[in-house]
Amino acid sequence: MEKIVVKNSSFKSICITLAFLTGLSSAALAQDIERRVPNSVMEVKLSYAPLVKKVSPAVVNIYTRKVVKSRQSTFFDHPLFRDFFKDDRSFGMPQERVLGSLGSGVIVKPNGIIITNNHVINGADEITVVLADRREFAAEVVLADAGTDLAVLRIQSGDERLSFIPLADSDTIEVGDIVLAIGNPFGIGQTVTSGIVSAAARTQKGISEFGFFIQTDAAINPGNSGGALIGLDGELMGVNTAIYSRTGTSNGIGFAIPANMVKSVLSAALDGGTLVRPWMGFQGQTVSSDIAASMGLDRPGGVIVDSLYPGGPAEKAGIDVGDVILAIDEHEVIDDGSLQFRIATKSIDDTVMLVVLKQGSPTELALKLNLPPENPARSITKLDGKHPFQGVTVANLSPRYNEEIHIDSMKTGVIITAIDGATPAAQYGYVRLGDVFVLVNSQRIDTVADLMRSLEATSEQYIFRVERQGRLLECGIQGRSIRCGEIR
Repeated sequence: MEKIVVKNSSFKSICITLAFLTGLSSAALAQDIERRVPNSVMEVKLSYAPLVKKVSPAVVNIYTRKVVKSRQSTFFDHPLFRDFFKDDRSFGMPQERVLGSLGSGVIVKPNGIIITNNHVINGADEITVVLADRREFAAEVVLADAGTDLAVLRIQSGDERLSFIPLADSDTIEVGDIVLAIGNPFGIGQTVTSGIVSAAARTQKGISEFGFFIQTDAAINPGNSGGALIGLDGELMGVNTAIYSRTGTSNGIGFAIPANMVKSVLSAALDGGTLVRPWMGFQGQTVSSDIAASMGLDRPGGVIVDSLYPGGPAEKAGIDVGDVILAIDEHEVIDDGSLQFRIATKSIDDTVMLVVLKQGSPTELALKLNLPPENPARSITKLDGKHPFQGVTVANLSPRYNEEIHIDSMKTGVIITAIDGATPAAQYGYVRLGDVFVLVNSQRIDTVADLMRSLEATSEQYIFRVERQGRLLECGIQGRSIRCGEIR
């Protein structure tokens, strides 16, 4: 039997059609078609080049400049050097230095809207975008979000419609799909690498607040951050953001922020530039193997509800403490990271369908997402007066404010948001940024007003408690005597 060559059709349809015509099994024909030497240049020259030509003009290089002030040397603090250079007025003065960094970005709208990583542009004084054709544009920041590590930039291209890459539905991606990574590694210029999707729902806390990533073995290196992860249909599957490496170079484990998360940030940027995430109104933890065993579950997974915000969306939906959330909108909830990701891709007033394990029985509940409330009002206040907290700025915690400063939305109390440098609190360090007041001179502190009242009367001694990174500290201050210790 002669080898049969069929072009411009799917492999499966080839086998079915030829099996019908020849009377052979489709499996035998598949083996016969597959195991042959290519007999034309076109059959040999399989290439990603057409796809790369289509999408690469929409991948840009991003260069940033930041001016910082620093001392030239610690030797300038030595009295000998001070005496020697006493006639030089510039001696020991802070010197300006320009720090530069590089990264990548993706044009996602033809009017010059670009997506990149927040860490690429964070703190930059100048941002320059270089297109694939080497044209340069100054960029402005439309929205920067540390929680997702995404930023939206805008360049002014006049009436020209720029090449752009449409965003895919990243929920359709599967492990084994072929992807291309395009970016500017090490600043050497636009580079394309290929690989496959290694994992589609990798949760990596520490990379960003919403740790839910596409993992790929396409080579990603420093400078690729903010670049494109492209599917073979030419759509943006994700934004390359991090690598797992002990050497700083690619080890074949890269992470990309899924396109569905990019969509939510982009939508907020184009709708006024303010990102407010939906809120469920509960706190939970991932069901570990130990928790699963104690509950009689056959495997770990899901999120168990630890506490509810009174009157919040979760309580209104019928969720109780001890319930386990197993799925949201037909997507399995693997852990707390995957749940937070799903919620972050939704909009205010959306209704989501949850599968919840209640007393051992799966139950479906509808939950309407709301804005997190600001109750009490934040009341940001700089403290003044003759007390140890002079020059300390405090604010009331609430679900809304907590979301903005990226802390647990259920946390309450009064938090320290700033400390003036030339104050006893800054010099002696008995309070720090992020500390939450618990008690001052035996008075419980729930609001800024409580703290102000506790400081109204001048006292010779101050005894106070603060919560610091999960620890409870107590300090006593009398005159110049300061004693602090951990009590929990």
